Amino acid sequence: MMKLTAPGRSCAPALLLALLGLSPVIVADDDFLAENAGTDQDIRQLETVVVTATRSEQTVLDVAEAVSVVGSEAVLRKAPDVLAEMLRGMPGAYFQQTTPGQGTPIIRGLKGSEVLHLVDGMRLNNAFFRNAPNQYLALVDAYATERTEVIRGAAPSLYGADAMGGVVHILTAEPDLAGENWHSEANLYGTYNSVDNGLIGRLGLATGREGNIVSGGATYQDYGDRQTGNGETLPSAYRSQAAELKWRYALGNHSELMLSAQYLEQPSTPRVDELVPGYGQDHPGSEQFEFKPNRRDFLHARYRLESESRWFSNMEAHLARQVITDDRLTQDWGDSAIVTESNESQLDGLTLQFNSPWSSSNGFENELVWGFEYYADEVSSSRSRMNSETGESSMVPGRYPDQSSMDSVAVYASNRWEWDRLSLDAGLRYSWFDIFIPASAEAAAARLEPTDLTGDIHLNYQAAPGVHLVSNIGRGFRPPNIFDLGTLGPRPGNRFNVPNPNLKPESVWSYDIGVKASTTRWQVEAFAWYSDYRNKISQRLTGEITDQGRLVVISDNLIESQLYGVESGLRYFAADEWELYAVLNYTKGDETDDETTVPADRVPPLNGRLGLVFHHGEAWRVEPYLDFASQQNRLSPRDELDPRINPEGTPGWGTLNLLVSWQTSPGLELGLRLQNLSDVSYREHGSGVDAPGRNIGVWMNAVF
Repeated sequence: MMKLTAPGRSCAPALLLALLGLSPVIVADDDFLAENAGTDQDIRQLETVVVTATRSEQTVLDVAEAVSVVGSEAVLRKAPDVLAEMLRGMPGAYFQQTTPGQGTPIIRGLKGSEVLHLVDGMRLNNAFFRNAPNQYLALVDAYATERTEVIRGAAPSLYGADAMGGVVHILTAEPDLAGENWHSEANLYGTYNSVDNGLIGRLGLATGREGNIVSGGATYQDYGDRQTGNGETLPSAYRSQAAELKWRYALGNHSELMLSAQYLEQPSTPRVDELVPGYGQDHPGSEQFEFKPNRRDFLHARYRLESESRWFSNMEAHLARQVITDDRLTQDWGDSAIVTESNESQLDGLTLQFNSPWSSSNGFENELVWGFEYYADEVSSSRSRMNSETGESSMVPGRYPDQSSMDSVAVYASNRWEWDRLSLDAGLRYSWFDIFIPASAEAAAARLEPTDLTGDIHLNYQAAPGVHLVSNIGRGFRPPNIFDLGTLGPRPGNRFNVPNPNLKPESVWSYDIGVKASTTRWQVEAFAWYSDYRNKISQRLTGEITDQGRLVVISDNLIESQLYGVESGLRYFAADEWELYAVLNYTKGDETDDETTVPADRVPPLNGRLGLVFHHGEAWRVEPYLDFASQQNRLSPRDELDPRINPEGTPGWGTLNLLVSWQTSPGLELGLRLQNLSDVSYREHGSGVDAPGRNIGVWMNAVF
């Protein structure tokens, strides 16, 4: 059976950074890579096993791709509002938050549908997943996860459409219960944060015996209005409730069936940037704006088989249905009309994957990973408008064309050649899409059938024991989805979108070169990367203005964009008790529209994290750390018009933070969380809401 090990730490000498021309202040979260006792060469190996990068079990050091890992222990310590927040301070990633209760990771300058999001191997991205910050990753329960694996850079052969900036793969918990006798485990987690009177409670249960395990849990989150560093109270209170149930049953010594269900709902979440005046505004964009409700339901069956046949050693089949509900209640500023929306995506998926070792001789090994994917997505959308003065109600066109659909079929193969010191992975994928937009009053019916052949090559060379030089090249693509083609209605930044059913797919060439290294004292990862983005779908002004004063925009294949940067991280083991870690990310980009070159849209500033971890025996863990970002005044024309972004640039900032945990007994851990100790008032670039002010948090995790 495929089994994942727990995440740990990562490493390499500072001299390598100097050779790359990088700052010596640079690597990641405490769960970034893993440690091991010395080998024959007394090298600290990177033991964290990842499955996302190659669709087979490999350690972080053995894969060429830039990979980050976030484990469940880090989630409990930091108590994020949403899962994406855990990628703050990681190499190559940045966190953007439009409103509390939502949040988006930006991977190598790309976001939304430009990054593929998966849950337990199945797509979270759906037909109305925006190519901009969106709320849908917030509909996955962070407290039910075992780990999150992130590929930074295009992953086109194994993952296909949308995997342009990278892949964020969430793996939910699968407890193991050893032995033949039936027994049970439980854990209870609770935390409180002062900055928003936030309460989080989680109960997890597992019962069964080896080969027959039922597990699950429920999470409740309740937040009041957020206090910012300048003393302002934001209208941001919301609740979230989630539950999941999973059954794993061994059908024999070599096969396993898993059935699971997941649910998360935010009954009513306000959109702060629409309710508070932004830059250049003398009033908010909306009188009311609530996501009411947003919900994700997920049913999933997985079958795994180990085989000694000549065709494959492992086979994995998935069948899943995901339903995302994105309902809203809105009222534009100064308008008497209250609009109620119902939007739903029903995404069905079937995937088959095979791992086929096909030769091994003279120190030369081969493994072919190949498979098939089918997804069918149908969107329903309706909207009603009620006059708050007269009470009269009428139906109006929905946000998306009702009963539009987006189906896809893909086949892929990626082979791994491995010698003593060199490994080469190369793959291809063929994708076919059938996208249908029914006729409406705004546009005629349209059918698009884009196809594409995408691929990538990955090289990993062991230059010395514990030191690997790596390089990756890939061509990814993203077909226009229902959001791109058919959206009608208000958009953030005081805009109003009209449909365009004549869009073409986007494509990207992604390149990087880097080093991963590990010694008994140092762990380092450093990458330099470049992305050439073609036919990027963006919005252009039509010159029209709605009666409510919103600028009318339409999506089009407008832009050629070039993004590049450096991402790096370092961990130094000063002694058995002390660890120093650091992360530094730099991203820059330009885009060209009609032969005019301007800064790329919403590019993160120079940012990173610097921290220290002290272990006192096995009981105490103390971690002070600094999160920081420089000023970002290199703005695109769209940034300058966006009321969420200061037109003079986003000021730099830094926060001091402290995490303390105490293992009082084998079954009980207590923790203290002090964040933004100096009560800094700041906003992360591109976000629609000011960051939290000083926070005092406490937490408890009991296992019994």
